[in-house]
Parts: sequence; structure tokens; C-alpha cells
Amino acid sequence: MKPVTMYTTPTCVYCRMAKDFFKKHNITFSELDVAEDEVARDEMVRKSGQLGVPVIDIGGEIIVGFDQRAVAKALGL
Repeated sequence: MKPVTMYTTPTCVYCRMAKDFFKKHNITFSELDVAEDEVARDEMVRKSGQLGVPVIDIGGEIIVGFDQRAVAKALGL
């Protein structure tokens, strides 16, 4: 399984949707709260060029926003 890292904020509805998707499919992921973690925020911007969340890193493939189809494809679901 590819490593999954998700950059989130506590109030992001799409972040919650992505987390629910991962839990439903038993996908282990690490979550970084960019509202609190400045280093994670800088890393997210460097990887994606975006300030919007979620930014999902699946084995180096960057998906901006919760695009369920793209996430499933990147995970081989």
C-alpha cells in the first residue's frame, strides 16, 4: 500500500469526507493540520502550489481537493 498523507484543517468539510472515505476502505493515512502546523503548511504549499485543503499525497502523487475518483485510482481501488 502506498503511504497516504493528508493535509487538513479542522473545519474543512471535504477533509472530513476524505477521512470517511479512507476509513470506509481501511486505508491507513497520516493527517497534518495545516491550521496549527506551519511546517506542514509550508510543505503542503511546496508540494501542491495550493493553500486550499485537503491536499492528499498518495505515494508522491498529489491530489488537491477530495476527488474521490482520483483518490481511488491512485490507491488502486
